[in-house]
Amino acid sequence: MSPIIQAGRFLAQARKELRHGELSREELKLLRLQWKVELVECDWLMRAPDAWDADLPPHVVHENQTVQSLKDALTLRNLVFKWFPEACRAELRMFSTDADGQLELVLTGSVDRDNEICQRIPSVAMRAKLCGFDFTLIQGVFQRLALTH
Repeated sequence: MSPIIQAGRFLAQARKELRHGELSREELKLLRLQWKVELVECDWLMRAPDAWDADLPPHVVHENQTVQSLKDALTLRNLVFKWFPEACRAELRMFSTDADGQLELVLTGSVDRDNEICQRIPSVAMRAKLCGFDFTLIQGVFQRLALTH
């Protein structure tokens, strides 16, 4: 399959599956996709909290946003390996925006195709950690990670 067609199919499927989440109707925005045969790199912007959560206590809003973001990361991981069968590894990064609109890195993942996601683990955060994602949560809120290259 042509690399451009393959990438296009990935983007279409990601857009379809990630248009709305379970806990947020906000759209997930992909920022960057790079395919290097055995490695796929993908960056995206964390969904904003759902507008209907505005009247909920702040800790519930942040918890919903965190759970949704972790589910999004696991879904993107699955889509990458589905649509790029030659890829053995993916470098995935999720950003949030700060009060000034600047991007902050909050989740990274150096994930391998061979890392199976154990669906029996009830904690989505633990599933993400076991799958290869790196993030820090304090009271259910993502903390900024240092950018490393």
